[in-house]
Amino acid sequence: MAGQRFDRETIKKYAIRTVIFGGGIGFILFALGFAYAYFTVSIPDPNAFVNSQSTIIQYADGQEIGRLGSENRTSVKLANIPLHVREAVLAAEDRKYYSESAVSPLGIARALFNDLRGGTLQSGSTITQQYAKTAFLTSAQSITRKVKEIVIAIKLQQQMSKDQILENYLNTIYFGRGSYGVQTASEVYFGRTVDQLSISQAAVLASILNAPGLYDPSYGGNNLKRLQNRWSYVLDGMLKEKWITQKERDRAKFPTLKPRVTSGSLAGPKGYVMSWVVHELKNLGFTEEQLQTGGYIIKTTLEKKAQEAAVDAVDKVMPAKTFPDLHVGLVSIRPGTGEIVAMYGGKDYLVSQLNNATQSIAQAGSSFKPFTLVAALEQGIPLTSIWNGASPKVFDDPGSGIPYLVTNYNHEQYGNINLLDATAESVNTVFVPLGIKAGLSNVVDVARRAGIPDSVNLLASPSVSLGVASPHVIDLASAYATFAANGVYAKPFIIKEVDGANQGILYQGSISTQQVFQPNVMSDLTYALEQVTQRGTASSALASFGRPSAGKTGTTTNSASAWFNGFTPQLATTVGMFRNDSTLSLNGMGGLPSVTGGTYPAMIWNAMMKKALAGTPVQGFSAPSNIGGTDAVNMVNAVPTLDPSVVPTPTPSPTVKKK
Repeated sequence: MAGQRFDRETIKKYAIRTVIFGGGIGFILFALGFAYAYFTVSIPDPNAFVNSQSTIIQYADGQEIGRLGSENRTSVKLANIPLHVREAVLAAEDRKYYSESAVSPLGIARALFNDLRGGTLQSGSTITQQYAKTAFLTSAQSITRKVKEIVIAIKLQQQMSKDQILENYLNTIYFGRGSYGVQTASEVYFGRTVDQLSISQAAVLASILNAPGLYDPSYGGNNLKRLQNRWSYVLDGMLKEKWITQKERDRAKFPTLKPRVTSGSLAGPKGYVMSWVVHELKNLGFTEEQLQTGGYIIKTTLEKKAQEAAVDAVDKVMPAKTFPDLHVGLVSIRPGTGEIVAMYGGKDYLVSQLNNATQSIAQAGSSFKPFTLVAALEQGIPLTSIWNGASPKVFDDPGSGIPYLVTNYNHEQYGNINLLDATAESVNTVFVPLGIKAGLSNVVDVARRAGIPDSVNLLASPSVSLGVASPHVIDLASAYATFAANGVYAKPFIIKEVDGANQGILYQGSISTQQVFQPNVMSDLTYALEQVTQRGTASSALASFGRPSAGKTGTTTNSASAWFNGFTPQLATTVGMFRNDSTLSLNGMGGLPSVTGGTYPAMIWNAMMKKALAGTPVQGFSAPSNIGGTDAVNMVNAVPTLDPSVVPTPTPSPTVKKK
């Protein structure tokens, strides 16, 4: 027993000594490391911070598209910053700033403990530490960066007064909306200089600087509520520190903020590209502050030649005088990869921040007919099948039983016509019964598999074949890219790679594909869509294209929207145009009495694709598979029709004329 006690006691003593010895060695190593850092880490030039930390957005080949966070800063002397503005910031970030040391041991301990647990590294709690991190370091979260932050903060305290540090802090801290420093933030958020800020306005700015992405109301969500709560916290802190009176606190009302206005670097069509890149980066988890100050290099999938071709095509094709509320959008996607190689979201991002390529919606019209054609081909219905293209015709909706009246564009009559020719001429009175015969739920399923997302409402009704649904331009571009890739769907993406300030790769995009249609179905579909560009509704606009192409026009009732969706084996591009009110006609624009998908949209497509593909090999499509055989199959009246002379005009189903 004694021997056992002796052994246990001996082990206990050795364990204690080992811990003490290890702790001592660790302390010595830490002290040496800190001493090394202290003598090797210097204070950089604070004035070089903003420009050196701007994020660069590049084309796929490395050429620059634009920069984020590179311009918007104006420095002011501390004496010109009102006392209540300074005190609002202190109340929000560091109330004991003038009486405490530059480094907070408690904040450091909390940060290190959190990092050791694998959590997010905490920032320094003092303004001096925040200034050290903001003005001299990257936003990388590591212990090395934290040690440098501490060293710089200590050196700052030794070399500068508290007022100097606070002045520099207030002139370099990021307030969101591309604004650095309190002077620029005052102008951006309230339209006035910092010396004109009220106590309430100062409290708003002091609240926002903590995390602009969480508190700026222009980003929506719960930001306004969060900002109001933090605004109250700041004012209560000012009252507690006796920097404002109870009367001033009681009179404080939450101020009105200016709408968000983008910086000049986003002017013109380029702004839509850059804003969409930022949107996608935020979806990947990058914050606005990181993008504005992180010094990242963002390599996109965009190709400069294709992007310039898109902008040039819209500028050259569109008439000088258009409708003030006209929207034009274009997206080009690489088939089989999903890489977005060109995007046109509008003429000037500073005038309108609505991206016509990714955010605007309009009825697709006959752009949806290929989905019906694919559903039919999958059911064994061949391109040689014969249908009756008379107009008008009334069909029973198999779901509701309500009669559905359909007319052809300009009431054109086609009589008996095969499905191949009906595709070339976009015959409505053929495609509605075709969708019913193939199965309306199958048509919806084809659209989803091709790339029309769930956010686009699709109903399994006869109208689905005529495109009453309202997708985005990028949605249709993605779907037609699936056709161009012989039935391989590839998820569209625009972020190819994100490199950190130290050249490390922070994110790398990947190609995500799935075979959703059989190649034989796609070869017959493509053959049918080739007829559209060779002799059908888009042939006039594409006569000079000079290489094999396939596509489909889309024009809604009264030309409220006009589309062209086309592809070669190398590239799929969709062009859409419409007005604010989806019922307003495009007719008359540029002197054209009738604006269809075969006019301006197809002309823009032609001009853009010719330039984008210049110098690339001319490639053809696979020969058709002739699903169902080459013999004509008589399918006249295969779907019940009703004589419109004895059937009243159906309500609520509208008369539909689409091409």
